[in-house]
Amino acid sequence: MKISKIIEIDSINKVYRNEGFETNVLKGVSISVDEGDYVSIVGPSGSGKSTLMTILGCLSQSTSGSYLLDGEEVGKLKDSDLSRIRNEKIGFVFQAFHLLPGVSAFDNVMMPLIYCNKIPVDAKEKVKQALIRVGLEHRMTHTPGQLSGGEQQRVTIARSLINDPKIILADEPTGNLDSKNGAEIMRVFDHLNAEGRTIIIITHDPVVSEHARRILTLRDGQIISDKINENFKESRAGLARVEVK
Repeated sequence: MKISKIIEIDSINKVYRNEGFETNVLKGVSISVDEGDYVSIVGPSGSGKSTLMTILGCLSQSTSGSYLLDGEEVGKLKDSDLSRIRNEKIGFVFQAFHLLPGVSAFDNVMMPLIYCNKIPVDAKEKVKQALIRVGLEHRMTHTPGQLSGGEQQRVTIARSLINDPKIILADEPTGNLDSKNGAEIMRVFDHLNAEGRTIIIITHDPVVSEHARRILTLRDGQIISDKINENFKESRAGLARVEVK
């Protein structure tokens, strides 16, 4: 079976201009990602990881270069089309959770469906199944303030899944969590990838990056390494014996 490219970035540059000064944050970055792949992008602070994430997520545009996302040239799309892509094709998971305070986990997960042109008739069932998928069937009515950090991040993952996106884009998803909760969150991502979902994780944590099949290293705005994780097959073999709780 032929594997299709879901992301093709070619010679991306990103320059910020301010009061006559230019800062070249990304310098000729080229990346391709196969559908169903599991990729981590690592690098020190200031390497350009966050800028690359915003471009991958269609939250900002590059200064030059091309970006094909699932066959569409992102640079030629209108704002309305970019919003459609973000809502339909990309699920976002952020370090800071970005959940609505005082609103139940159920309603937080429902939010992306509300922004659709037409709320599906089975919206409530979709939300329920998304929360069950991340092991929160017993916490659906709880607000973020009543949930642990790990549980809040699971709500965020459930929300990212609600529109059945092709790509999950996670920016430092364990950055606000202790090691135990971080490991549980990564196990959720591992299972999602094993089911065929494309996962891209931006991280500075080598433990997190080792979950991915492919590890890209970014430094000073350039990709300096693109390697296959030799331990991936071994970890994936053990995954089948571990349930997400």
